[in-house]
Amino acid sequence: AMSATRYTRDEVAKHNTAESNWIIIDDKVYDVTKFARFHPGGKAFVDASAGSDATKNFYAFHRQDVLKSMASKYLIGTLVDAPSAKKASVTLKPGELSKVPYAESGAFQGLPSSFYDESHHRFRADLRKFFDERVVPDAAANDAAGKPPPHELWKEMGKRGMLAMRIQNGPWLEDLVQNCGVVLPGGITPKQFDCFHELIAHEEFCRLGVPGYCDGLGAGFVIGIPPVLQFGNPELARKVGREVLLGEKRIALAISGPEAGSDVAGLTCVAKKTPCGKFYVVNGVKKWITNGHFADYFVTAVRTGGPGVGGVSLLLVERSEGLETKPIKTSYSPSAGTAYVTYDDVKVPAENLLGEENGGVKCIMH
Repeated sequence: AMSATRYTRDEVAKHNTAESNWIIIDDKVYDVTKFARFHPGGKAFVDASAGSDATKNFYAFHRQDVLKSMASKYLIGTLVDAPSAKKASVTLKPGELSKVPYAESGAFQGLPSSFYDESHHRFRADLRKFFDERVVPDAAANDAAGKPPPHELWKEMGKRGMLAMRIQNGPWLEDLVQNCGVVLPGGITPKQFDCFHELIAHEEFCRLGVPGYCDGLGAGFVIGIPPVLQFGNPELARKVGREVLLGEKRIALAISGPEAGSDVAGLTCVAKKTPCGKFYVVNGVKKWITNGHFADYFVTAVRTGGPGVGGVSLLLVERSEGLETKPIKTSYSPSAGTAYVTYDDVKVPAENLLGEENGGVKCIMH
């Protein structure tokens, strides 16, 4: 709870040393004396603002979320002479939608819509509350530190149906609800779920505003699991679909390679069938694979036939002996798990073929 103590600006100004460092942010007073030495930007940066109004400097480098997740423990009071004390607060409660014009889709700010009904409003409110309470507090810090989203968060999102909400509807959704105990956000049913619910799910994930961490929460998943569900044999699609949609295992799409980038027709990663016909043996490398560093499955484009698009197949490769990943440095956060993937005589069951042999490009472009 916020301290009821009120201070004048002159009182705050007296605490202007490294030994007693008070600052003002948004007319609230914080004692950051102990925090200064833990500040990611260095102690000197915090000490330079001692005894002053640091609001402008704070917002130049931080999101408002930091005040809720980190700064609240250092809050000691408010200003007596706060000129903005009569202004309405813009701090939103968890799950609350913004009233700032154009900050939300028009349908969620009172405008009529032919596409959104009451189920969409409940759906967004449920997702917004979850992200505000469970994801936002750690997202920015983990993105800056390069840490991927914890696996436990994946599992929690899976059990709440939040992973399945990011791909199109299908029999897998009914299976999760009927057989896996999943309750969809907002209490919607699989029959109610439409492309606008999916759109809302993508909007709420992206609203985090930290690109690396956002991609770490499933950028590989949303393009990796659909080929399995659409083109895998029924047993494979059911088993892997459940594991991935429940967040128990993670998946990545492995198409791009260092020799051809994303030019599918030019890829050189090779898969050869064993004489018994029960396995493919995969050799080659993939590069820039989002979520690859922590993925359990890799939907991998391989060459099984001649040159060009007519010789490409799609295999579901499980992380196993001969498959190694290492992180790749990119222009954004390592939280995304972007990886260099090496396949060295990796044995893949023939049943893991997605679609038809040499028909992989059709699956990729579906």
